[in-house]
Amino acid sequence: MDHHEHEALQSEAVPSTVTYEPHYGGFWIRVCAYLFDLLVIAALNGLLIEPAFRLAGIELTGGMFSPINIATGIVFFAYFVLMTKILGQTLGKMIFGLRVVALPSEKLSWVTVLFRELIGRYLHIAITFFSLPVFLFLYGVVAFTPKKQGIHDLLAETTVIHERTVIAGKPEKATYLQS
Repeated sequence: MDHHEHEALQSEAVPSTVTYEPHYGGFWIRVCAYLFDLLVIAALNGLLIEPAFRLAGIELTGGMFSPINIATGIVFFAYFVLMTKILGQTLGKMIFGLRVVALPSEKLSWVTVLFRELIGRYLHIAITFFSLPVFLFLYGVVAFTPKKQGIHDLLAETTVIHERTVIAGKPEKATYLQS
C-alpha cells in the first residue's frame, strides 16, 4: 500500500447514521381529508340510508333524535371507526397520503380506535355543536402541538402521519477509520 492509499483510508469517513422522524400531518391537510370524508359520508347516506327510509315509508324529517338522524349518525361514526381500524385511514386520509398511528407502537388497537374515533369525535361534535370558536380551538391545537395532535389524538395517544415521507434528523457525528 503506497502513501496516498494509506492517507485516503485514514481520512475516509464511515457513513454517519441519519435518524428519521415521522412527517406529521398538519392542520390544513387534515381539514381537507376530513372535508372529503364528509362528502363520502353524505354520499353513503344519500345512496343507502335515505332510499331505505323512503322505501320503508319512514319520515325523513324530525328532531335531533329522529330515526333518520340516528341512522346517519351511525353511518358517520361507523365510517370513521371501521376505516381507521381496518385500514388505518379513511378515504380522505388515503387521498392525501395520511395515516393514523398509535403512539408509540403505531399499531392501532380496537380500544384506541374506539376512544379516538367514537368518544373523541363525539366529544368534539357535542362540545362544538353550538360554538364555532370552540370547534376551531379543539381542532386548531393540531397546528401548535409538536406531533400535530388534536385533542382526540392526545386523549387516545395517536397522531396522523404522512405515509410516504419522513423528516431526516441531523446526522450523528461521522467517525474516521484508523489504520
